[in-house]
Amino acid sequence: MNSFGNKNIKGPTAERERYVILDALRGIALLGIAMANFPEFALWTFLSPEEQAAMPTAGVDEVVKFLQYLLIDGKFYSIFSMLFGIGFSLILARHSVSLFLRRMVILAVIGLCHMMFLWSGDILFLYAIGGMLLLLFIKLNDKALLCVATLLIFIPVGLDALTEFCGIDFAGPFYNAWWAKAAEQGITEENFASWLRDADSYPQMFAFLLQGAYERMWEFVSGHRLPKVVGLFILGHLIGKHHFYAHLDSLPLKRFFGWTLAIGLPTSILYAWSAVGGYPWGLTSHSMLYAVSVIPLTFAYISGLCLLYCRYSKKMMPAFTLFAASGRMALTNYISQSLMGMLLFYGLGMGWGTSVGLVTIEFIAMGAFLLLMLFSKLWLRLFLFGPLEWIWRILTYGRFFKIVR
Repeated sequence: MNSFGNKNIKGPTAERERYVILDALRGIALLGIAMANFPEFALWTFLSPEEQAAMPTAGVDEVVKFLQYLLIDGKFYSIFSMLFGIGFSLILARHSVSLFLRRMVILAVIGLCHMMFLWSGDILFLYAIGGMLLLLFIKLNDKALLCVATLLIFIPVGLDALTEFCGIDFAGPFYNAWWAKAAEQGITEENFASWLRDADSYPQMFAFLLQGAYERMWEFVSGHRLPKVVGLFILGHLIGKHHFYAHLDSLPLKRFFGWTLAIGLPTSILYAWSAVGGYPWGLTSHSMLYAVSVIPLTFAYISGLCLLYCRYSKKMMPAFTLFAASGRMALTNYISQSLMGMLLFYGLGMGWGTSVGLVTIEFIAMGAFLLLMLFSKLWLRLFLFGPLEWIWRILTYGRFFKIVR
């Protein structure tokens, strides 16, 4: 492989320089993200417990909900975040800080447009802010980076302890601002779940998205998302800095998989139990369970998939390359998931929102991902980049790139 240390290189990563395992992991992360986000697209998350219990699939939905917290919640977003960190390390090794900042500003604009005009649950805006903050730490040595990442991942536990035991409500002002904006739009707790289902015009949808942007800020603060994201970016930066993905055969993947699974699976069971039970051990305990379950199980997923890639690369290469196609078009696929959610579940589209149970929603999510994966595979036979990736590159580098093969 070519060296990534030459900052005179002016273009993006060439196709021959890409690693299938990184793109495949990104594609698999997109599958998990779809399964995490589609219950919100379908408005099931916004239903009251009584409304969820009235669904025909309610009994199965309870099991699926537990499994979602056990196996999905936080894990695939963490994979996605670490892969962003790896990508950041490659960009910073090849290019100037100013180009990296320009790339983050463009990502912030894309994320803000996504949040304001399509889906309030956007993560790209937060990623752009976290990417800028990553620059504060990249000159630290490896030990210091690991310590900072660990501290950032566990900071939410301390903040939740201050909320639970000292009554400090960090997110209170954001919550109040959210519901004040919702009231301006005529949105109440009674019509919140059904608003998007009943919205048959874009202005009605935009009214929800407007208050939804305030809601998203509250979620970022109440969930302490920024320190978590920056911590994961730093871990990804460390992986990218040492190019671990380039010599997987020399890594103790089997041992690492065993240890992370042994830690992550039991703690994830406790985390899922706490989540579905409404935090019976308190907010701080729940926050601690999140930290000690999500990160180890995330690494178990990553190391397990890398093991499969190393041991069965010939047999499983078609599957890996299929997921890699989605991963190469991650931005396009992420935004497309929101478009599909809108068309399937909102009043502007088919209006299925609030009418299907969780198990059905997850099958729909997998089907939507499969369609987008096949689209990505076909697109990349004709084009070098995904459409949004192409636009992002042009804006980042300030010059035109050929897209047709």
